[in-house]
Amino acid sequence: MSLTREVPLQAEQTALLFIDVQNFSAHRNGAEFKNLDSSDFEQRYGWYFSELESRVIPNMQRLLQGFRQAGIEVIHTTIESLTLDGRDRSLDYKITGFHVPKNSWDGKVIDQLKPADDEIWLPKTSSSVFISTHIDYLLRNLGVRQLVISGLITDQCVESAIRDACDLGYLVTQATDACLTYSQARHDHSLKTISGYCRQLTVQELLAETAP
Repeated sequence: MSLTREVPLQAEQTALLFIDVQNFSAHRNGAEFKNLDSSDFEQRYGWYFSELESRVIPNMQRLLQGFRQAGIEVIHTTIESLTLDGRDRSLDYKITGFHVPKNSWDGKVIDQLKPADDEIWLPKTSSSVFISTHIDYLLRNLGVRQLVISGLITDQCVESAIRDACDLGYLVTQATDACLTYSQARHDHSLKTISGYCRQLTVQELLAETAP
């Protein structure tokens, strides 16, 4: 039998993972943008928020609703420290200046994708959710073998999660139109770069594959 990544999703062994779709990086008032004046904000992040609000978040909402209806496990992860001063952050986050204190508004999933009462939500303090959380342990306990990944930022934390999940033995599918980075060129380059590690499907294709 030949090995392949092109395996249709089976609901009982699948989880949907949303990465960093949180107030810090997906809300115009998030701390990542709070020190920018309006012209600088528009120049640096105008395209990003236009795409995020008009297309990507609605796609994420469709994906979330469809997977919930199909009875598929949904997991959220956000950048958030376990301490108020962020002393537990990775060295990379300290150098970069990413600081989301525990229990802060910035660390919460955006309202449009608010986790249901029984959905798992993991704070992370590194680019890859597999490095700074116990998600691998949880996924194995849940019987998950197939992982669908959506989130921010395509060429940073999303790529990190895809590579690590692949190396740990999961079959990964990326929701290509439910991820985003800061320019179309960066997004497209990331999709091409990471394609060797995962299946890549649109939200519509994923919903068709998982329809009850």
